[in-house]
Amino acid sequence: MNRTSGISIAVIFVILSFSNAYAYQKEVAVVAPASEAAEGLDLAAVGELFKNSRDIEEFEAGLNDPKKGINNLDLDENGEVDFIRVLDEANGDTHVLVLQVPLGENEYQDVATVEIDKGDSDDYNFQLHGNADIYGPDYYVIPANIQVRTWPIITWIYRPAYRPYISPFRYRFYPVWYRPYRPVSVTVYRTRSVNFVGRSTFHVSRTTRVTSVSRTRYTSRSSSLVRKRTTTSVTRTTGPAGGKKTTVTRTKTTTRARGRRRP
Repeated sequence: MNRTSGISIAVIFVILSFSNAYAYQKEVAVVAPASEAAEGLDLAAVGELFKNSRDIEEFEAGLNDPKKGINNLDLDENGEVDFIRVLDEANGDTHVLVLQVPLGENEYQDVATVEIDKGDSDDYNFQLHGNADIYGPDYYVIPANIQVRTWPIITWIYRPAYRPYISPFRYRFYPVWYRPYRPVSVTVYRTRSVNFVGRSTFHVSRTTRVTSVSRTRYTSRSSSLVRKRTTTSVTRTTGPAGGKKTTVTRTKTTTRARGRRRP
């Protein structure tokens, strides 16, 4: 075999190896939030903020602080980031902290909930639950191998004198320190939220770990100003050497407000 033939065979081998590897990779599906609106609020970053807050009032302020940049939601597409208020629906040792956007008079869109319950021996279950309108069904963010009971805000919530927190703010009535600010691009926001979280302290799950939520009076609120448009695409891929065929169904939900602008 001459040198030229040897080189040609080597090149063909590399190409075939790459093609097989690529075909295999195409069969891998990635779980992600289901809507464009979900790109504006990273629940892992929200969890990190909650973990480091002293109380719910500080947590609510942090959600709406442009310097932290955790919130990049603009549901009504008026060019300003939406204010998120927090309300605690509690029953005994179960707390459902609702993250809610006022979009108009008596118009509210729940974005996510922070769900906590206390078990035996000061053992706590904790998760963030994305609202189905925004994140799709069964989207949970849970802590990874960290002790929830050591968080300052958990101690504050479960103290004897605690009363469920109900935000005093509503549509057009915001804190004196609050100033509306403009959203950034998805690329900039992703970089910002990754830097805020820093470590992999939270991860996505499709299974709830706080089963006592049903004991509370919480009922999800969806604004009539927000519409959902869901599209489903089906992709069929073929494995290496024309082998196993894989069908992947992807559903994408676009959530946005219907032309309502703040004056």
